[in-house]
Amino acid sequence: MTDTSTPPSAEPAEAVAEQSTSAEPTEAKKSESVASDSDLFRQSEIAADYVEGLLDILDYDGDIDELVSAGRPMVEVVGGRLQPLVGQRGATLEALQELTRLAIFRATGSPSRLLLDIGGYRAARRKELAAVARNAVEKVKEHGDPVRLEPMSAFERKCVHDVVNALPGVQSESEGVEPNRRIVVRAAD
Repeated sequence: MTDTSTPPSAEPAEAVAEQSTSAEPTEAKKSESVASDSDLFRQSEIAADYVEGLLDILDYDGDIDELVSAGRPMVEVVGGRLQPLVGQRGATLEALQELTRLAIFRATGSPSRLLLDIGGYRAARRKELAAVARNAVEKVKEHGDPVRLEPMSAFERKCVHDVVNALPGVQSESEGVEPNRRIVVRAAD
């Protein structure tokens, strides 16, 4: 007979948190969150080492910051001449992020939600997407018809959903299949 259960170390942190009961001591919960934070920081360290190796191979200079923000490991690369690592509309950045996530998985055996940013691209794109979202909301409120936005990456869709969901009277949802998944903004029911 083959055991098909998932080993405890491979379970996502959310699943572990859902399994805990309120009868557990507070100290045990604190140690779980501390371990979780240290695991996330370890993931960002692995990612930073991987990205540093790529920069060395490509002969690019950049300062690498590793951190944990909003429950996610993050690596930010700052420096000049980094645009080729971002690519058109962030396509190269997305590919590098996936490769870096694979490096983390290989080292830890656990999937990662690492967010990689190069040259401040994600922060700038977040601002652009907020403007796109507000524009779509204005159109929906003015005309009442749903507005379909262009296909976007998961990161871009999340940015738009966050802006739309913070505004009253409208809602957003994703439709379609990657790579043509897009957001539809419509009046709230």
